[in-house]
Amino acid sequence: MTERLVIVGGVAAGMSAATRARRINKNLDITVYEKTGYVSYGACGFPYFIKGDVPEIEALLIRSPQEFAAQGIEVLVQHEITAIDPAAKTVQVTNLRSGRTFTDHWDRLILATGGQAVPPPLPGIDLNGVFTLRTVEDALAIKCWIKEKQPQNAVIIGGGYIGLEMAEAFSAHGIRVTIVEAQSQILPTIDADMAVHIEQELRAHNIELYLGHKVKSLDGDAPLRRVIALTAAKVNGHDAASMVQAATRQARVRAVLTSGAGFPAEMVIVGTGTKPAVEFARAAGVEIGLFGAIRVNNRQQTNVPDIYAAGAASEVYHRVAGQSILLPLATTASKQGRVAGTNAAGGRAHFSGIVGTAVVKMFDLQIAQTGLTEKYAKYFGFDARSATISATAHAHYMPGNTPIHVKLVYETTTQRLLGAQIIGKEGVAKRIDVIAAALHSGLTVYDLAELDLSYAPPFAPVWDPILVAANVASK
Repeated sequence: MTERLVIVGGVAAGMSAATRARRINKNLDITVYEKTGYVSYGACGFPYFIKGDVPEIEALLIRSPQEFAAQGIEVLVQHEITAIDPAAKTVQVTNLRSGRTFTDHWDRLILATGGQAVPPPLPGIDLNGVFTLRTVEDALAIKCWIKEKQPQNAVIIGGGYIGLEMAEAFSAHGIRVTIVEAQSQILPTIDADMAVHIEQELRAHNIELYLGHKVKSLDGDAPLRRVIALTAAKVNGHDAASMVQAATRQARVRAVLTSGAGFPAEMVIVGTGTKPAVEFARAAGVEIGLFGAIRVNNRQQTNVPDIYAAGAASEVYHRVAGQSILLPLATTASKQGRVAGTNAAGGRAHFSGIVGTAVVKMFDLQIAQTGLTEKYAKYFGFDARSATISATAHAHYMPGNTPIHVKLVYETTTQRLLGAQIIGKEGVAKRIDVIAAALHSGLTVYDLAELDLSYAPPFAPVWDPILVAANVASK
């Protein structure tokens, strides 16, 4: 009898698992259920689509359900899994188009449910013009709103990666942008002394920053719409209650209010982060870790036999911290999905973990980090120190020379490299990858200082900024 693999979630982890499982086992019966209307897309490209750098959303769609079907992988979009029965090895599925609910059987199950946006429970959060950015549908709705409503003011709640990228996207449309961040710095995943460079760049591009401001509510035009609807109902003899309800549903956001200020907004992006989508996994007895994600071993197995997990819904082992954490990145999801798919199909693969490498572009600035920041190194119990330098991205006599800022974090007693943050206008991604490789190899700052890095005046000084920072740390 043919064995059946069911995969829940059809983005990076899920489709990576499906394609790998098919390569390992040509006879496996594979079905992927995806809640949204799309699978296999580049979500990291959404801000560039909204900005206009990517003219059509189709450019971000990697493969269609029909293309997967040609591989023998059944993909069902707009199908939501609502329950798992590990004993019977079944899932309950709802077809979101028809409303029909049915039960499907599996021999092995991969949970690649990803993360879900968690809008804060604020008054007015459900007003029209308030968006999160997680899915293709979200990106299309934001692009459509900009085109049809032509907003003059946008407020971004949260100063993380999405907030930074969307600030650039909105500015390209001539929209005045305000970022409201509850913490005292922008991009809280890096250290405060490095975040200063980002804040300077934002202000240089006329982005208004309000740090340490907690949003209290979102204000809309519902009261005015209800008055107009009630008046129209009386004049025309229509049902007042239904017209008022319709007017309320059409209410649009007009302002974002904090404890100390109010900001005009014809559209709002809620970028306060996501949480792993693990509700039905938890209900089925799948173990959830300290960070709220599914706990897995290095084969992506959960505590429940024949159930695997991968991507933003699962924990990942951090090689520097020495423990499993929650760090949802597309590259990690694809790698975990590949391992889960291999093992679920009868192969054998292990995932050795990550060091947490990420890079983001914001206007002319490139921002990258890998390993642990100084504050997180101390959180994980390291006796950590840091060395921060500013140098030039290439030889000082070359035209267009720009500064680059490097911060290395290392263990005081052993000089073991723990992490780095690099900010500049060029050469950032190249250098952060060097340090990511050093972290994978467990190098010390002494080892880093001895690396034979490339040199030519257009690309780097004789003493690359990485080497300069390593030498300062070594002293």
